[in-house]
Amino acid sequence: MCSIHFLKDKTQQMALFLAFFLMLLASAAADCTNCVHHSKTKYLADEGIPYGACGYGYLAESFNGKKIAGAHTSIYQNGARCGACYQVICTRATLCTEEGTTVIVTEHITDNTTDLILSRTAFAAMAIEGREKILLSLGVVDMQYKRIPCDFKNHHLSLRVEESSNYPNYLVVKVLYQGGQTDMIGIDVFQVGSSTVTSLRHNYGAIWSTNMVPNGPLQFRFAITSGYDKKFVYSKNALPADWKIGVIYDMGIQIKDISQISCDPPCDNVRRN
Repeated sequence: MCSIHFLKDKTQQMALFLAFFLMLLASAAADCTNCVHHSKTKYLADEGIPYGACGYGYLAESFNGKKIAGAHTSIYQNGARCGACYQVICTRATLCTEEGTTVIVTEHITDNTTDLILSRTAFAAMAIEGREKILLSLGVVDMQYKRIPCDFKNHHLSLRVEESSNYPNYLVVKVLYQGGQTDMIGIDVFQVGSSTVTSLRHNYGAIWSTNMVPNGPLQFRFAITSGYDKKFVYSKNALPADWKIGVIYDMGIQIKDISQISCDPPCDNVRRN
């Protein structure tokens, strides 16, 4: 009887182990940080990528050596992905490098034939050295792309006070240099040393505003996606009490968090021809 009971326990343990193992495999296939997607891509002249939807204006041309992109609605996410970084890889192995290039989203597009429209500079950067003109002559190619963390080595997260602000009662800011692989889902402002918090309104793209500006120097709290949840990040630097229109203020921090997402198909499923 003892041996039979022991065998039954071992069988149950093995069944539980297998069930747990299969669950881990399913989870690993479904959740990751860098789902690979497939689409066609085309390009516009560097100055042809408009900047209105994200609100970057001509600052966008200073991002990433002009390697920028317009994103379809499925990526744009009502402006939450403005400033997000994507690795784009042309699948023509005879013309393009295996690593492709990195682009930053600066605009919303409604072209249903592609997920990302690249600047000319970004499109050419996918090519093997010396084959840029051949790639550009094609105009449209198949690509694979995935979101990757942004790494603004020379910049902290910053806020630019926009021209539509009206000191001291109405503050409009543009979020710049958001690192990591996260979405900005909320911004709060409060007077340094105060516990009274005012939430900013998301106007569009990277633009946020409030008509209830606290007095004195201002500290900010940023709500971002992180892991499977959200996280609050506080600025180290404050906007001075006499904040000025047109000035970019360094928040003294950089975001390095990574959001977890569900992938279908699984992560890093890169194919080249």
